[in-house]
Amino acid sequence: MQYHQTDEQLISGYLNGNNNCFEQLLKRHKNKIFSYLLLTVKQRDVAEDIFQDVFVKVINTMNKGSYKEEGKFLPWVMQIAHNIVMDYFRNGKKMQFVDNAENEEEDIDIFRLLVNDEKNAEEKIIGDEIDKEIRAMVNNLADEQKEVVLMRHYGKMSFKEISELTNVNINTCLGRMRYAITNLRNMMEERKSRLAA
Repeated sequence: MQYHQTDEQLISGYLNGNNNCFEQLLKRHKNKIFSYLLLTVKQRDVAEDIFQDVFVKVINTMNKGSYKEEGKFLPWVMQIAHNIVMDYFRNGKKMQFVDNAENEEEDIDIFRLLVNDEKNAEEKIIGDEIDKEIRAMVNNLADEQKEVVLMRHYGKMSFKEISELTNVNINTCLGRMRYAITNLRNMMEERKSRLAA
């Protein structure tokens, strides 16, 4: 069955004319890539536009024969996604924070793709509330810390991959993550203090 083929096998199949292989690649990785985009740009329509741009670039690169298979398809696609996001912000766009309930509900739907569907309704509600609170805290981090958290936690990327993607050394990435964790803990403590008061 094609879904159990490796990324390399699916890429080879696509390049040999089997478009279904590309659909399988897309299905395999779309949740992770789209979640990263949505968490970064905070607007579903912008994330969808960037997602399409990413895969147009992926298809064009593969069709030109410029993609070099090294067993790193997802990190390569995440690099493209990251670059397009950086271009988006460099072009004068500002990070939009989700305020209204309608958009927030849409945002939560993406998170549900990342959690186990076997959870009961009560656990899902609690999980969604925790996710919302954590995301709000992550949004308050410095941009460099937020970037590492999004890539590591939501993009499931290794520190080596993050290092390559952001053009900083691994120790810098680790340092940013340590600062992010410290700051998140401080925010949680402040929140607990407010609730206890």
